[in-house]
Amino acid sequence: MICKPAQFYPPAALETQQRRMIMTEVHLTLPEWAFAEMARLPAVMPTLEARMAAVIRFSQLNFERNTGGPFAAGVFERDSGRLVVIGVNRVMPMNCSSAHAEVMALSVAQQILGGWDLGGPGLPAHQLVVNWRPCVMCYGSVIWSGIRSLAIAGSGPELEEITGFDEGPMPVDWAGELRRRGIELIDGVLRDEAAAVFRAFRDSGNVVYNARQGA
Repeated sequence: MICKPAQFYPPAALETQQRRMIMTEVHLTLPEWAFAEMARLPAVMPTLEARMAAVIRFSQLNFERNTGGPFAAGVFERDSGRLVVIGVNRVMPMNCSSAHAEVMALSVAQQILGGWDLGGPGLPAHQLVVNWRPCVMCYGSVIWSGIRSLAIAGSGPELEEITGFDEGPMPVDWAGELRRRGIELIDGVLRDEAAAVFRAFRDSGNVVYNARQGA
């Protein structure tokens, strides 16, 4: 994923070729292992359990291989189960606080499908499958992405309590707002399996880059 502003004039002190490149291009990439793992997956996963199991596996591989936090998200065709892409958290490797799994998955899917709106004309309904409720930033990304369904492993306090990550000030009626915007919400898919990965992350000693106050 490469974002290029139309035109940018850096300060005179930054007038070097290297710094101009940094200031005008942002590269966010999935880790190499993710492509190999996706190639091993079935092209179509008809059940929610199969989709979530794949996402949870990616969330564990991501921190085990030191390529990001314990989070993954997959974009699928909602009705057929066809896999578009599974993204993982890339915040620390990419030095980018917005490189959450949901943002990575949605952005790559939009590039693959050739449009910024995953609910655009001529496209099947798409579903985002995530190994826990999106954080406050990714909640906004879900709303604007065009997906028609969000499936999550859980939405309770377990993620923050187990890992110490800060998920931000979610709206009180976040689930109702999704439904009002025509986005189906499915909660509780392989909840225990997802929580087990969070415990494994905690016990691994990996960095909690966005620690909850008091954690």
